[in-house]
Amino acid sequence: MMQTYDPRGVVRADERGLARRVGKLDGLRVGILDNTKWNANKLLRAVRDQLQSEHQLASVNYYRKESFSRFADPALIDRIRAENDVVFTAIGD
Repeated sequence: MMQTYDPRGVVRADERGLARRVGKLDGLRVGILDNTKWNANKLLRAVRDQLQSEHQLASVNYYRKESFSRFADPALIDRIRAENDVVFTAIGD
């Protein structure tokens, strides 16, 4: 008898609503979370540059995950949450 395995696995997650949206970026602290994928990095740097040219941001903080294939360290997430009002991230492959 031959067994077949489904490589997709099963994902279980609690449903969550969307985060509250900001009305404007002026005066806010903006975080950029880079997942270390090459194309995401290029996209995020372009987003950062455009945001800085179009808005009066209080600060822009750039963070990198250890690896694109791993969850961000909880300590990094806590730091990002404490240091920023909004955060941008991307997948770029």
